[in-house]
Amino acid sequence: MSANLRWFKSSYSSEQGGECLEMASTPTTIHIRDSKLNPTGPTLRISPGTWTAFLSAPARPAPGRA
Repeated sequence: MSANLRWFKSSYSSEQGGECLEMASTPTTIHIRDSKLNPTGPTLRISPGTWTAFLSAPARPAPGRA
């Protein structure tokens, strides 16, 4: 299945190989992977609704990091 996906690199990822977060979407699933060390490794799969909620959540600093 993942061989047929069209992956997009995060705008926060660099072309020099740092922080390579990529995502691919289908009508029913959002696929997320860290391609920095292993582009064929495991992926996180979530629903489009979960992805939308994640993107809509306000950014908050982690506890202890003001």
